[in-house]
Amino acid sequence: MEVSVETTQGLERAMTITVPAERVEKEVSERLNRLKNTVKINGFRPGKVPMTVVKKRFSTSVRYEVAEELIQATFGEAVNQENLAPAGAPKITPEEIAEGEGLKYTATFEVYPEFEVASFADIKIAKPAVELSDENLDKMIDNLREQQKSWSEVEREAGDGDQVNIDFKGSIDGEEFDRGAAEGVPVTLGSGSMIGGFEEGIIGMKVGEEKSIDVTFPEDYSAEELSGKAAQFEIKVNSISESVLPEVDDEFIEKYGVKEGGLDAFRAQIKENMQRECDQAVTQVAKDQVMDGLYEAHTFDIPSAMIEEEAARMAENMQQQMGAQGQGVPLSSELFKGQAERRVKLGLVLAEVVREHNVQVDPVRVQQQIETMAAGYEKPEEVIEYYNQNPQYLEGVQNLVMEEQVVDLVMKDAAVSDESIGFEELMTKANANRNNA
Repeated sequence: MEVSVETTQGLERAMTITVPAERVEKEVSERLNRLKNTVKINGFRPGKVPMTVVKKRFSTSVRYEVAEELIQATFGEAVNQENLAPAGAPKITPEEIAEGEGLKYTATFEVYPEFEVASFADIKIAKPAVELSDENLDKMIDNLREQQKSWSEVEREAGDGDQVNIDFKGSIDGEEFDRGAAEGVPVTLGSGSMIGGFEEGIIGMKVGEEKSIDVTFPEDYSAEELSGKAAQFEIKVNSISESVLPEVDDEFIEKYGVKEGGLDAFRAQIKENMQRECDQAVTQVAKDQVMDGLYEAHTFDIPSAMIEEEAARMAENMQQQMGAQGQGVPLSSELFKGQAERRVKLGLVLAEVVREHNVQVDPVRVQQQIETMAAGYEKPEEVIEYYNQNPQYLEGVQNLVMEEQVVDLVMKDAAVSDESIGFEELMTKANANRNNA
C-alpha cells in the first residue's frame, strides 16, 4: 500500500492512498466465489451458476462494495503508518476502480495540533477570601421568609411590591391585538414580569379604578408583530394585596428540617449551608480564572471540524432545553461558534496538561465530591448510591475532579493572591461565570 501526505493549509492534510491491484482482486474474487455458491438465478441450480454469469451480473456492485470496505480498513492503516491523529471524519474522494487496477483515493482531514504546555507561573489568580457575617445570615433568613410570604388584601393605593389582580385590554392605534386582553391576572408590582411601563402605570391606583396607560413593546419582544410598537392598555384593578412575612418561629424553622434547638440550631444550619455554597463558589471562581489563564497562554490552530461538531452539539442541547420549556425555536450552530471554540481549545490544553503531568483521577476526591453534591438532598445516601451505580454519572464526576486536580496543579505554580470579597458578590460572580461557560 502506497501512502503520500500533503499539508494543504494549517491543520488540513490530504492523504493519497493506493491499494495494490492484487489485494483488490483477491477481495473481489473471494466475494464472487462466495456469491456463486449462494446466489439464485433462474435456469441454474443453487451452487451451479457459472462464474462468467456471476461476474457479469454482480462484478460491478461487488467491486464497489469491496472498494468501500477497503477504504474503511486502509484509512486506519494509513494514518497509523504515517503517525497521524485525525481530528474528525475524513472527506473521501475515490477514483474510478476498474478490473485489474488498484484502488486509489484521497482522504482530506484535519489533525490535532501539536503544542507545548505554557508555563503556569505567568497565570495570575485572585482567589476570593470570604468571611460569613451575622449580616449575611440575617439576609439569607430574610430571603427564606420572602419565599414563604403570604398575601393580605388591603384598601389603599397600590404600591411597589404589592400584588394586584387586574383586567386589561391592549390596543395599537385603536385596534386590539391577539392575546392582548385578560381578566383576573395577578401582577406583582416591581417584579418586572410585564413590559416596561406597565407595572409602573398601576402604582397609585385603587380597587375598582380604571385607567389607560401608554407603553412601548421592546425591540426584542418575542412576538415579532408587536416588537417596537407603541400600545395602550385599559386597566382595571380588582384587588390589592400586600405581602406578609412569616415570623421566624418553631413552625417556620421546622419547614427547613430543624426540629430541635430552635433559632440557634436554625442559624447554625443556615451558616453550614452557606459555607458549603461559599466554598464551592470560591473553587468555581478560582477555576474560571485558571481556565482563562490557560486559554490565553496558548496559541495554536484549532481543528474547524471539532469546533463545528461542538457548536452543533451545543445548539442541539439548547434546543432540547427550549423545547422542554415549550419554546421550540430552531437554533443555528453559528450562534455557539465562539463558546465552542473556547471549549475545544481548553479541552485540548487540559488533555495535554493531564498527559504531560501524568495526572490520575483521585478516587477519594471523587467520593468526596459525590458526598458534597448529595449533602443538599433530603436522603444523601440514596444520591451517593445512585452516582456510584450509574457509570455515566460517575464518569461526569470523575471528569469534574480531574479538572479540579488540573486547577490545583496550575495554582501551585501560578501567581495567586487573596482578594477580599463579600458573600453576595462572590455568589454573583460564580453564577455569572457558570452561566457563561
